Parts: sequence; C-alpha cells; structure tokens
Amino acid sequence: MSAPFRFPRFFVTTPAPCPYLPGKTERKVFTELSGPHATELNDALGRIGFRRSQGVAYRPSCIDCSACVSVRVVAEEFTPNATQRKLIRRHADLDVTACKPWTTEEQYELLGRYLKARHPAGGMVGMDESDFADMVEQSPVKTFLVEYREPSDGDRPGKLVGACLTDQQGDGLSMIYSFFETDDPARPGLGTYIILDHIMRAGRAKLPYVYLGYWVSEARRMAYKAKFKPLERLGSDGWRRFEPDQRELPLG
Repeated sequence: MSAPFRFPRFFVTTPAPCPYLPGKTERKVFTELSGPHATELNDALGRIGFRRSQGVAYRPSCIDCSACVSVRVVAEEFTPNATQRKLIRRHADLDVTACKPWTTEEQYELLGRYLKARHPAGGMVGMDESDFADMVEQSPVKTFLVEYREPSDGDRPGKLVGACLTDQQGDGLSMIYSFFETDDPARPGLGTYIILDHIMRAGRAKLPYVYLGYWVSEARRMAYKAKFKPLERLGSDGWRRFEPDQRELPLG
C-alpha cells in the first residue's frame, strides 16, 4: 500500500455551533479523499466512523462531547416489523433506479421542498443549484443517486418523490443524504421506506451493513434511526449491538 494512503493528512475544523444539541459546539477532523486509493481509504475510514462529503472524509472530534455515535444496520439479519412491512407494501409500486451521480432540476426542486418542510433553519436551505451539483457529483468513490418515482405513465417517467445519495463501500451501503416529499398523504413514511429499500438492496447484494451516519440519543430528529434493528454502534471497543430505547439502570 502506498504511503499517501497509509498516512493521510488530517485537519481539524474551527469549533462551531452544534446543529444537534443547543448550547454545544462541534469540531470535526477530516482528510481529503483523492488519488488512486480514495476508495480504499474511504472504506477504511468508514469502518471507524468517518462520513464522506464530496471529496472529504470527516468525523466529529468535539472537545467536551461524545454524543454523536456512528450506527449501522446489520442488513443480512434485518427483519421488518409490522409497521415497516406495511410501508414496504404501500410503496412497492414505486419505480426505483440507481442513477449515476448527475443532478437534475427536478431533484433540486424536490430537495428545496424537503428542506423547507423539514429543516427550514438548517445550513443547507441556502444551497443553490451549483452547491447541489457539487454535493452530488463531486465523489471520488462509487456513488449513486437512487431515485424513487411514481409509476410511469406510458413513455414518460413518473413524478420524483424521493432520492438518496448513496456510496457503495466494501462492506455495505452508506446513506449520505436522502430527501423526499413530506406532505403527500398518498406517500406517508417515505424517509423510512428509503432506508428499508437500502437495507433490502444491501441484503440482495450480500453487503452486510447499511451505514446510517451519526445518532444522537438526545436529538429527537434522529430517533428514527433506532427503529431499524439489529443496530450496531461504534465505541471504543469497536462495533457492538445495542438497543437505543434501553437506558442503563443505576447500580446503587
């Protein structure tokens, strides 16, 4: 293995307000993903809790907080619960396509509606089409934009109702960012369905895991990640299964 891969240069960001916990600050450690070994480096870093954003791999490195926990679903052992099975049946008619990571105006408009409904005060709200193209298209690894569409009408593709930027790693699928219609009463639970679809895809491809990014137990908007089991979290002793809804009991 070449020296540039074995010894990547890491940098630390300036502390900034935490997007998940009020009153906290966040700091990230990151490195560039480039060159002939970018895929190998991304796979290795993904196994120790890094996430990809464009040509960078990063993970939290906060001074006084360790609330962000990397989580992944064990796809090969996943069994949907009753609610999840209902969603799978409800959305089974959608046309799902793993597209090359090229952006379209339709995708950008869907993203805008999603951000306005779900994250109106988030940092991504001000993204223009160029920013969106950079997010999707600047990838040094094997990346897809998975589209979820209503059934086609003749030769015309159906309406785009969901999408997910996804990396295929050596041991699983890493869901980078998903967005979808939030106010369509005929399509409830699209966010959950997109995760379920990725778990099923990973299972069919014999990929053991689906990486869901970071989970913060105190952040309500991340509670959905705890619904996909078996779930593993990354700690000082490696990846271990856990039950997010269980609290440790006091010893005394």
